[in-house]
Amino acid sequence: METFDFGYQPSIDKKQVQTLATCHFIEHGDNVVVLGPPGVGKTHLSVGLGLKRSRRLPGAVQHCGQPDHSIDQGARRRAARGEVEVLRDPEALIVDEIGYLPIDRLGANLFFQLISRRYERGPMILTSNQSFGSWGEVFGDRVIATAILDRLLHHAVTLNIRGNSYRLKEKLKAGLVRAEETTSS
Repeated sequence: METFDFGYQPSIDKKQVQTLATCHFIEHGDNVVVLGPPGVGKTHLSVGLGLKRSRRLPGAVQHCGQPDHSIDQGARRRAARGEVEVLRDPEALIVDEIGYLPIDRLGANLFFQLISRRYERGPMILTSNQSFGSWGEVFGDRVIATAILDRLLHHAVTLNIRGNSYRLKEKLKAGLVRAEETTSS
């Protein structure tokens, strides 16, 4: 958290992030959703919030990614169901990059199960480069997306970062890329 460049991302309310860094949102059971284009600091902030809590209570926060699409469907289904059970237990759970990769029907159903099992029991920190209106496309089903968002946003703080990619900061300065090319989500 201490290394985040708030000057480069002025759309973020620094005081709000500092309040989140107290981790009271975890104690209150609130989710945190961080939206924005690639490179603006969503993962940096979410992992930073998780580390703040983990330093005080080791093992309280777990970071996970999307299901592996490379294994066969049956093995993936069995492994993912076990993963859902494991991921419902941590005090807080970070789910990074919702919407970067397509989520198939099985993945959408499993994610809904995870959200449902954690609903009002364990807060989550999620990041996405997609607006909430695009989540129907992300999950391939508007009904599932609506049900996920309904539970996720019921007790949530949303940070919407609007800005340029920090990774491309030097390229922007040198004129090698244009700002609109870095915010195309």
